[in-house]
Amino acid sequence: MSSKPLNGIRVLELGQLIAGPFAAKMLAEFGADVIKIEAPDKGDPLRNWRMLHEGTSVWWQVQSRNKKSVSLDLRQPEAQELILAMVKDVDVVVENFKPGTMEKWGLGWDDLHKINPRLVMLRVSGYGQTGPYRDLPGFGVIGEAMGGLRHLSGEPERTPVRVGISIGDSLSALHGVIGVLLALRARDQSGEGQMIDVALYESVFNMMESLLPEYAVFGEVRQPAGSSLPGIAPSNAYRCADGKYVLIAGNGDSIFKRLMSVIGRSDLGESPELANNNGRVRQVEKLDAAISGWTGQHRMDEVLSLLNAAHIPAGKIYDVADIASDPHYLARGMILDGQLDDGTPIKLPGIVPKLSATPGEVSSPAPSLGQHTDEILERFGLNAEQRADWRSRGII
Repeated sequence: MSSKPLNGIRVLELGQLIAGPFAAKMLAEFGADVIKIEAPDKGDPLRNWRMLHEGTSVWWQVQSRNKKSVSLDLRQPEAQELILAMVKDVDVVVENFKPGTMEKWGLGWDDLHKINPRLVMLRVSGYGQTGPYRDLPGFGVIGEAMGGLRHLSGEPERTPVRVGISIGDSLSALHGVIGVLLALRARDQSGEGQMIDVALYESVFNMMESLLPEYAVFGEVRQPAGSSLPGIAPSNAYRCADGKYVLIAGNGDSIFKRLMSVIGRSDLGESPELANNNGRVRQVEKLDAAISGWTGQHRMDEVLSLLNAAHIPAGKIYDVADIASDPHYLARGMILDGQLDDGTPIKLPGIVPKLSATPGEVSSPAPSLGQHTDEILERFGLNAEQRADWRSRGII
């Protein structure tokens, strides 16, 4: 096995569904030893989300690769004592329960930090561990709304639309990974661990660019703008003759001039009024009409060929079939071949980011529920008789 940046880092994952497990997945891909705790009866609910094969979600194969699964009922005192024993031997705990749940089980930050002062604990929740909303239930979609993203999604004066994935959870997971890496680095310097408090809404809000300062200075409340990018022109989706759409980002000054030359509107490209972005924004409707008039006369492949030749940023809108067969995806190792337990072939997303010297990898498939329970519990001193007793009582 090749060396990875997180080799030797031991992670205890107590979360479920998306945000916490997604963060732990990324840590595992870069060498961390991740033990995932799941409820004995049904396991992580993600096992049963969306499309199932032989009773298990194919999404599970992405979210839980490289992890070890231990079935354990965290509501039971014996299980809580075992977690406390395990915490002495791990570097990172990841959890995304409702605030207060871990404390109710005697597994809060103060409890764990006392046992292991070097521990790093990632806590992901809807609204964070403090503040007046901390006890409200919060899923990713609520974070997307509170963080400002949902208001900007969709067409003007239409119902705000949802991004078709759980983007609030995924953004929170990425912020969580950043926090873990920062905390591990700080621990290298101080010897002390710390708690990382990630809120779903804050992770979304952190992506909102100039939204707040524009409101503070100008009283501007940004509104949804469909496929365009407000304040930057031209940048939009344009319909082609074959009914397909092409995205064109012609908003750089020199790029804009080349774009106007390609579409036969050098008069616009040479106009002093349109020489910079501010001027183009004031006449964005005129520019969009000129560009869409040109794209409407050509098939999408023709449009892309001409724009690529002129070094103008442009692209088609990919669906998953496009992604799975795209030569660039394939060349970059972003489509991995695998198989399910029964031999059914499956394709899985590659690993991001790409490190030149210590890249991540998929070293093991997603585990079945409780697959590693005996192995891990034996490591922590529970013999076969004790494990049999716990099984009979539903603790594992």
